Amino acid sequence: MGLAGMIVAETIHVLCKNAVIGIETAELNRIAGETIMSFGGKSAFLGYRASGSKKGFPGIVCISINDEVVHGIPGRRKLEDGDLVSFDVGVEIDGYFGDAAGSVIVGSSTEETRRLLEVTHRSLHNGIEQAVVGNKIKDISRAVQVTAESAGFGVVRDLVGHGIGRRLHEDPQVPNFVEGGFSPKITAGMAIAIEPMITAGDWHVEELDDDWTIVTKDGKFAAHFEHTIAVTENGPVILTLRENGKEGFDLT
Repeated sequence: MGLAGMIVAETIHVLCKNAVIGIETAELNRIAGETIMSFGGKSAFLGYRASGSKKGFPGIVCISINDEVVHGIPGRRKLEDGDLVSFDVGVEIDGYFGDAAGSVIVGSSTEETRRLLEVTHRSLHNGIEQAVVGNKIKDISRAVQVTAESAGFGVVRDLVGHGIGRRLHEDPQVPNFVEGGFSPKITAGMAIAIEPMITAGDWHVEELDDDWTIVTKDGKFAAHFEHTIAVTENGPVILTLRENGKEGFDLT
């Protein structure tokens, strides 16, 4: 899983470097494919949920822009100055999966957009800090929710993080908000993907007619950060880091 995670992080790094004004998202998709293949990996998203006549997700990676929260399909759209772009990358290698996401601003930006990215990134790491033996999943959820909402942002309810390992999506679900009822205990050996999806406005979302892209109902920007982590007796270990140990996304 560490190898899969490293490929994910390196791919996100390359995508963020190439997210410049005027580039088509289809070209970014191609670059992502070349990067994943160069490490011997395979896209976990291409063809995802294919069944019968349904071909599944058509992109190698998800590229979501501005009010698109997740599952944006790469195509002929060109990036523009001020766009907030989120890259979600999943990789499979040797039967194991890695999954991470990061957001970047293209060209110039507003203070509010920069703050949205910073708070979403901070909510991810505050959630990761709670992924320790003896806590419950809701402790991760609470850390994410408090961080985002105390800054005045919305926390998407319709989409959640998840377990991961030999399948891309496994139990348990990892919400970014606290809900009533049973919450699984966190135990050593767990591998989970924590992924805050935070909005600049209201948290409600809807799906577009392409059956994939999720957008904010109020049209406000959304940011998405994610890491795959392993729970150990000595605390959480981030598996989706680059070869140099850094994150694929750079907020500086």
